[in-house]
Amino acid sequence: MTTAQRPERSVPKPQFTDAEAGAQEFPDSGASARRYNYYKPAKRKQTHYEDVTVDVQPDPRHYLSQGWIYGFADGSSGYPLTWTKLKAWGVDKPEPERGPGSGGKPVEEWPAHGWHEFRDPNEEWEMTFYRYNANVVRQTTQNVENARQAKAFDNWTPNWKTFVERNVGAWMHIEHILGLYVFAAINRSCPTNMHNTAMVVNSMHKIRFAQDLALYNLTLSEEIEGFDGAAHLDAWNNDPEWQGIRKVVEALTAVDNDWGEMAFATNVVFEPLLGELFRSNLVQQAAAGNGDFVTPTVIGAGEYDYSQRDLRWTQACFGPLTSDKEFAAHNKELMQGWLAKWVPMCLEAARAMQPLWSQPDFKPPRFEDSLDRAKSRFAGIVTELGLEPPKELSQ
Repeated sequence: MTTAQRPERSVPKPQFTDAEAGAQEFPDSGASARRYNYYKPAKRKQTHYEDVTVDVQPDPRHYLSQGWIYGFADGSSGYPLTWTKLKAWGVDKPEPERGPGSGGKPVEEWPAHGWHEFRDPNEEWEMTFYRYNANVVRQTTQNVENARQAKAFDNWTPNWKTFVERNVGAWMHIEHILGLYVFAAINRSCPTNMHNTAMVVNSMHKIRFAQDLALYNLTLSEEIEGFDGAAHLDAWNNDPEWQGIRKVVEALTAVDNDWGEMAFATNVVFEPLLGELFRSNLVQQAAAGNGDFVTPTVIGAGEYDYSQRDLRWTQACFGPLTSDKEFAAHNKELMQGWLAKWVPMCLEAARAMQPLWSQPDFKPPRFEDSLDRAKSRFAGIVTELGLEPPKELSQ
């Protein structure tokens, strides 16, 4: 059997003109050109964090030649650098002049400023934030569920049950206030997207931790007979041990238009002198002796947020300002003033909490020893920032 050969079809034939895609060689056609970047990475190779945060929010001193397209009723516009008294090099230089229309004039040398040098050492952005917090919630939930199934709450001493329902529950108010009314409130005030992102992540750490404590409080209300799930409200509103720290927390939300002071006072002063004093030096030290292995895992999640993540970005943000090539002296004087203002308030609040150390059946280390450790930790943080521990610390 033979196959008949089909006649050649009459269709247009391609005519190569060297104008098609890929035919031409351009200066950026090479593999090296595809690695071009418009910013200088902190390390040898740019990271995904830098790709999605650095210069996402330019400003008129840094590539935004047409100027801000929106403003506020008081005449300020965009992200004013005056929303903190801190200064980074270059902030006093004038903005480039705008040309007619909206295009602006070509700028040969951007004045820029030092705020754009900040990089979060945690490299937090949207995806890392969701992954980290989902893992924390998953692990905390598993710990509490395991304790519930093992009837571990039956082993708690009587006074420890009262201590947790009043005092561990009261701490959720602090995390909620600092997360929502300090860090969430100031993230819009910061000058770059790198600062905004760090503030938002810090805010979400605290709001998530407040929710962890609230859900834990609900579980205990269901599992422990006689556990008063609303007792934390009375403790927060009326117990004298909590009124000093409540005063400090409310004062942090009322700082007058300075995002730098709010973040500095919270993470450099409040957290080591009061946060770690309560979480690490009281709850986590006393729990095991009172038959409780669950509460330290819940509290420990919040402790890790601060000590391993929030404190790291804080040091990376404020440390370079004390050695700034233009405003180091100004920034140091300002921060020393903040220390002189907030340290006495925090120490007064810490001493008001002293009776809490006597409430559990099994006593934690002495209050004075706990406070000395908190002071030592605080002094180390301040020294690493290039500041002097304030004389008020000896009070």
